[in-house]
Amino acid sequence: MTTNVVNSAPVIELTEVTREFQIGTHVVRALDGINLTIEQGEMVAIIGPSGSGKSTLMNTLGCLDQPSSGSFVLNGQDVSGLSDNQLAETRSRQLGFVFQSYNLLPRETALSNVELPLKYSGEYSGKDRRAAARTALDRVGLSERYDHRPMQMSGGEQQRVGIARALVKNPELILADEPTGNLDTKSSGEVIEMLRSLNEVDGKTIVVVTHDPEVAEAMKRVIAFRDGRIVEDRLVTNRATPITNLNVETEASE
Repeated sequence: MTTNVVNSAPVIELTEVTREFQIGTHVVRALDGINLTIEQGEMVAIIGPSGSGKSTLMNTLGCLDQPSSGSFVLNGQDVSGLSDNQLAETRSRQLGFVFQSYNLLPRETALSNVELPLKYSGEYSGKDRRAAARTALDRVGLSERYDHRPMQMSGGEQQRVGIARALVKNPELILADEPTGNLDTKSSGEVIEMLRSLNEVDGKTIVVVTHDPEVAEAMKRVIAFRDGRIVEDRLVTNRATPITNLNVETEASE
């Protein structure tokens, strides 16, 4: 199932993907013959109960794990058999990650946290890193927070720093793992609207893993997992609120 996105090769193509884990004398099949295509420009929620396989799928899509069998083609390249170093290179160049717990360095400023992916790549001068980090923070409405450390920001602001860090290398695909899991209702809404803006305004492909049906219904497509299999794959016809070209006000400016 795909949406009506007119573009070139799909961002994600999984063909008969399985992932098995040995637990004692038992083999647990976390993914059971998954076939899945996600086109460029889609915004997809992956939802399911604990143990359904959704987290294993996210690890596979993020090149953090490899299938036991089947193929995974990312942006036209089969990454199923890549080495650990090659997978790390793929993650660095093609993917942006947003985490439930933000994963920010507590002693670093927002600007320094967003610069980190560029530092690790070794391809950018200090001046270029800072410029790219400022642009990413501006995009998520945090132009007044460059020099703030995580403890000086709200949870919603910290998550927007996390989104800026995911954006800083301009990846086509952003993977968000429970991005609202630690946030209150207002902050959750702001983060979801930001992801929707990045999809509809910037054209980013967004994949969100969530246990929250309301978050899932804010996406354009919902894929439900159970027992390692896809049990539902549908387009969302009645989305929650209209997308706006978001320019989030910081709490300091109120």
